[in-house]
Amino acid sequence: MSTAPEVRPIALADGRIRVVVENVAPSIEGGRFPIKRIVGDMVEVRADCFADGHDVVACAVLWRRAGEPQWRNTAMQALGNDRWQATFRVDAVGAWQYTVCAWVDPFLSWRHDFSRRVDPEDLRVAGRTGAHLIAEAAQRAGGSDGQLLRAWSNELDQASQADTDIDELKRIGMDEARAAVAQRHPDLRHASTHAQTLSLIVERERARFSSWYEFFPRSASDDPARHGTFADCEAWLPYVQRMGFDVVYFPPIHPIGRSRRKGRNNSLDPQPDDVGSPWAIGAEEGGHDAILPALGTLQDFRRLVQRAGEHGLEIALDIAFQCAPDHPWVHEHPEWFRKRADGSIQYAENPPKKYQDIYPFDFESADWRNLWLALVGVIEFWIEQGVRIFRVDNPHTKAFPFWEWAIARVRAAHPDVIFLSEAFTRPRVMHRLAKIGFSQSYTYFTWRNTKHELISYFTELAHGPGREYFRPNVWPNTPDILPASLQYGGRPAFMARVTLAATLGASYGIYGPAFELLEHQAVREGSEEYLDSEKYQRRVWDRTRPDSLADFISMLNRVRREHPALQNDGGLQFLRVDNDEILAYAKSTPDGSDVVVCVVNLDPHHTQSGWVELEASAFDITPGQAYQMHDLLSDSRFLWNGTRNYVSLDPHRSPAHVMHLRAHLRRENDFDYFL
Repeated sequence: MSTAPEVRPIALADGRIRVVVENVAPSIEGGRFPIKRIVGDMVEVRADCFADGHDVVACAVLWRRAGEPQWRNTAMQALGNDRWQATFRVDAVGAWQYTVCAWVDPFLSWRHDFSRRVDPEDLRVAGRTGAHLIAEAAQRAGGSDGQLLRAWSNELDQASQADTDIDELKRIGMDEARAAVAQRHPDLRHASTHAQTLSLIVERERARFSSWYEFFPRSASDDPARHGTFADCEAWLPYVQRMGFDVVYFPPIHPIGRSRRKGRNNSLDPQPDDVGSPWAIGAEEGGHDAILPALGTLQDFRRLVQRAGEHGLEIALDIAFQCAPDHPWVHEHPEWFRKRADGSIQYAENPPKKYQDIYPFDFESADWRNLWLALVGVIEFWIEQGVRIFRVDNPHTKAFPFWEWAIARVRAAHPDVIFLSEAFTRPRVMHRLAKIGFSQSYTYFTWRNTKHELISYFTELAHGPGREYFRPNVWPNTPDILPASLQYGGRPAFMARVTLAATLGASYGIYGPAFELLEHQAVREGSEEYLDSEKYQRRVWDRTRPDSLADFISMLNRVRREHPALQNDGGLQFLRVDNDEILAYAKSTPDGSDVVVCVVNLDPHHTQSGWVELEASAFDITPGQAYQMHDLLSDSRFLWNGTRNYVSLDPHRSPAHVMHLRAHLRRENDFDYFL
């Protein structure tokens, strides 16, 4: 005869807690990773909060800076269908926390029912119940709030026991002003707080909005016979400032290995005067905390950082965690590198590509703890020299746990440090790096050329789930990537691509002066490598050439600074155009006070035209009412009418409009808008 299974009761901390809190947003993987915001942002939190029966539920967002002993709170407002919302403002960089607390509120439940009661005797009994609840709130409140609530409780209790007119009794019980005071002191004995405390990283504005300019310090000299120095770089600062950039990014500035040095155009047969790749870090002069002597001294570098700041610029350094064969660490810590079967150290490769001049680290080394400490020590060393922005080379080839630990360690002491991830790799890997702490990330923009590709990709970046943590930094070229669009599209392609980068992305950058000087010749057909690449040799650039795009780029950056709509990625909306060679989109501020409409000809060879459609509801456009479109690049002004307007773009004159949508004209035939 079988025995019935034992029925065990569910273990509960307190069975009187009836409210449910779930689906808290924003949340990344249930709170495993922090969301990202910028100092001054309002953080919007939503959650499902409900309970059994008909009692009234109340809830609040709890929030604080990490380490603060006390939570601050903001009451949540009902959105319908048990969904609630509240916002709070983050006013300092660093780590923050937030969660949601909800409770069945006896006072609000009483108040809801009291307003609906009609039977006089029923009302008087309910009034006494309410007086008791208000008295309890007075005890929780204390001070002046307590005095006010006690007086209200006594008034309601006396009115309920006397022969008070029913309308007067309801007036006393439903007093809005005093009810608001009672709600400040709810009964939280049976409150439920979401099981997960969620985290938030707040960074400074440059983590969201920045314009990067990359150049090689060794090519900063105007003399072909002389290696560039940090003093030469100082002479470039006014040029970069005039173009409107705010970040100057340098490839590695460390000693370059001599063993297995690469020659020009990635040759394996270097000549005696070949300078090698800056990414082959380390030689007898030192490693990642040393400076290539030809560039100058550490004191010269600190002076350069200071001079850059005086020009409104920040220096960003490349962090490339790899070693040349003659890096000191190779001899001091051979256990940090992977060995081949013959006992030699494995150089970097991505078959069929080979990087014979670089040794990658082995993140499965038995001595991994000391390796981690040495690597984070490199970042901390350069922070001591005044650097607060780092572009990290190939972070996807290093262990995720290392980056999560290292970035958290750095931010704990220096919350203003910004990390840019240079990981052109699989999407999930790129997103993981963003989740574990990188402030910004390179994107696939370089290979997105068609209208469909651009709309699909930037819609994902602006409005997909990654918007809570993945901040794109958009580059039309890099020292590694000369895309086909720039090889064959001529000047119009360069203008169109930099316009797209500067207006689709709140952060963008160019590798110059190769970009503004229209460098377009690849080392061979089908390659994305530059001919005479600066990765392997010094170059001399004539920045005064009349065909330079420097003035055009300067205008783009000025527009970006003057228009808040272009300083955020979230306000992007693509517009319908009846021509697949024309891309149109608008970016706007959350309150709609600034709207910029961009129209770009994607065909670098032919004039393209079409009809651009603006949604009336989205842009407050009234049919039949005229409004001004001010082209911020050419200073032309167009009178548009209604939701559908014609555009034509000759790429050889200008492949793009970047237009400010001005306020509606108030009078017919008023041409003051041209002033």
